[in-house]
Amino acid sequence: MQLVVARVGRAHGIKGEVTVEVRTDEPELRLGPGAVLLTDPASTGPLTIETGRVHSGRLLLRFAGVRDRNAAEALRNTLLIAEVDPDVTPEDPDEYYDHQLMDLDVVTKDGAEVGRITEISHLPSQDLFVVERADGTEVLIPFVEEIVVEIDLEKQRAVIDPPPGLIDDQAEIVSSRDEENGSSGSDEDAAGADA
Repeated sequence: MQLVVARVGRAHGIKGEVTVEVRTDEPELRLGPGAVLLTDPASTGPLTIETGRVHSGRLLLRFAGVRDRNAAEALRNTLLIAEVDPDVTPEDPDEYYDHQLMDLDVVTKDGAEVGRITEISHLPSQDLFVVERADGTEVLIPFVEEIVVEIDLEKQRAVIDPPPGLIDDQAEIVSSRDEENGSSGSDEDAAGADA
């Protein structure tokens, strides 16, 4: 099975190093010297990692055969892909590979069906489940433990406890002005104040 483990960023310096946006929780395992990675687009690879180092909080890699800035810049936006045994799971029991989460049914704590995970979007601040509902619409569910309370791989489902408004239109809107006045902002409070 193939996992995207990083995306090549811009060239760094003049000797062929590139910045890398890491997309794995195990960079020391997947992005170490000697690792051979497939690429997307396939025409740029496979690439063998020659060296790696951290500079100002960013991972810098140099690949075999990439010796100058021009060659490094030609790799920009290339996805780096590792071959992984599909039966291998992350060491931390609360971590999952994307392929384990794809197609899981999403239900609320009450058992109400929400939909099925069709994509996992990896953003800088958190990951999101893209969930397709039965009617074909999509809803985005932040993959944080306050919302996704259980992943049950045996039952092929993710259990969520969504805040109001995440999967429906029952969002609670409270303005800071209402809080300062001690009012919740509902129509009943406004009607009661006039009486």
